[in-house]
Amino acid sequence: MRRVLIVATTTGYQTRSFGEAAERLGLELVFATDRCHQIDDPWRDGAVPIRFYDEESSVQAIVDAARTDPIHGIIAVGDRPARIAALGAEALGLPGHPPRAADVSRNKLATRECLSAAGLASPWFRAVSMDVQPEALVRELSFPCVVKPLALSGSRGVIRANDPPEFVDAFNRLRRLLSEKSIRALRDPANDTIIVEAFVPGQELALEGLVEQGRLRLLALFDKPDPLDGPFFEETIYVTPSSLPLPVQRHVHDTVARAIGAIGLRHGPIHAECRVHQGEVVVLEVAARPIGGLCAKALRFQNGAGDMTSLEELLLRHALGEPTEHLSRETAASGVMMVPIPSRGMYRRVDGVDAATAVPGIEEVFITAKLDQVLVPLPEGASYLGFIFARRKTSEEVVRALRSAHEKLNFVIEKELSVESQ
Repeated sequence: MRRVLIVATTTGYQTRSFGEAAERLGLELVFATDRCHQIDDPWRDGAVPIRFYDEESSVQAIVDAARTDPIHGIIAVGDRPARIAALGAEALGLPGHPPRAADVSRNKLATRECLSAAGLASPWFRAVSMDVQPEALVRELSFPCVVKPLALSGSRGVIRANDPPEFVDAFNRLRRLLSEKSIRALRDPANDTIIVEAFVPGQELALEGLVEQGRLRLLALFDKPDPLDGPFFEETIYVTPSSLPLPVQRHVHDTVARAIGAIGLRHGPIHAECRVHQGEVVVLEVAARPIGGLCAKALRFQNGAGDMTSLEELLLRHALGEPTEHLSRETAASGVMMVPIPSRGMYRRVDGVDAATAVPGIEEVFITAKLDQVLVPLPEGASYLGFIFARRKTSEEVVRALRSAHEKLNFVIEKELSVESQ
């Protein structure tokens, strides 16, 4: 039986989707996840134990696993797993992105330097230590600007500043986040540095694609209809196909393709974020992995006979070297809303799920928040309340359905009780 290795931080929602796709294809999956190697399979999932901060031993663990049972393809789920997946593919002689390119793609500073050197449109930027005093920097900056962590994902820690006082507050807020125990436990040197760059105006889009021998194949172009102008940049709605004129869409594709070439990505899935303003396309980042989490459920592909295939199934086929050119995105418009967290507190319940699900075009309302979970909104938070999925004839109808369903949901979030010392 053919085996595909999924490198992931944990076995979560997206890895389950890969498991379902593997069953349909008659494949065997093996997972490599960040866990202690001294505990004998604590989750009983047969995963290869790796540590992202210890690349040499992690790659060796993957090679050892392949000696026992051959591995025929590798896929990364998430930004941090992308480098280990690239190193593993290189060690096993399998197609994949080069390790150096995977490393650049997950580091905002390295990406900026690479794209700027290649002559692509880029905001001004500079990197500073998280320990620097922000008051000493303000005279050297222009506004508005944005402070960003180098390696956190999902807009976490990204804050806009319109003037010097806002910059000082934003910088200190990001520094507090990077100093948290959960971040320091990652042992990622990138989390010691902050990047400051010009705010890029314009409509933001996401491009999902496959790179095959260095050439970009477009899978989907998502509009983000809600303005992302700050002070925080919480993503909500993704909808495809894009409503931009076709010449602009081609310009986005060509610019992302140039960015891929500059970074050196060669083979595998990519997820790119960019902004379009007055005809200019600015690539914000190109990740060496597919769209994250449950958002992949917004994508389906079909063959000439109309048979539907999930994104995970397409990626598994691609990882095994099977042809996938006959699969194209379905003709219906589709979208997902990542339900934002409105305020910090303890999650108690959600009302209105049945009413939201009954909205025409809504396929599923998936609540991921757990009872008594402490919810933290951006820029410190790293999760959503849930996901709403819709399909309609047009992208405009999808957006209306998602907004209507969201309006019917009422989340009950209680303030945390403070514990006073006696």
